[in-house]
Amino acid sequence: MQRGLITMRSIFSLLLLYFFSMQILAQEAPDPCGPANILSEEFSQNVAKDSRCFELRFYTADPAVNGKGGVDDLHQRFRERQIKLLEEHGADMVAHWQRLDNPNTVVWLLAFRNRAHRDEVFASFRADPEWIALREKYSVPVNRELIFMSATDYSNLK
Repeated sequence: MQRGLITMRSIFSLLLLYFFSMQILAQEAPDPCGPANILSEEFSQNVAKDSRCFELRFYTADPAVNGKGGVDDLHQRFRERQIKLLEEHGADMVAHWQRLDNPNTVVWLLAFRNRAHRDEVFASFRADPEWIALREKYSVPVNRELIFMSATDYSNLK
């Protein structure tokens, strides 16, 4: 009985240790992006000195239910105000696309001065009461995929 209790405590302790280590790892530095001078040598060798931080975002909408949600509501939310609101908070909305191989997915390309600027823009955007109201008006469950990039030193778009 005593041995079983010790084993259960050991397992519980290991699980707690694992959980907290995953929390710490999740809080580590965000993916780098931006000009070469702020990146580590590992990332900066082929990056432009004047590159912005580019973020490629994939929004895949859950299907509409009873005419609510879905990719059409997502497009309407973007069209109605979300794009302009992000621009007002400092994002450069470079381009937007509709995926043809997966019509429930919308793709954005955004640009920021650097990763810190990107984080500032999204923090102020998420706190904006207008965004909160817009998100409630067009409640669309989505899966997001975010990819951070820096322009190469030979890219036309920096």
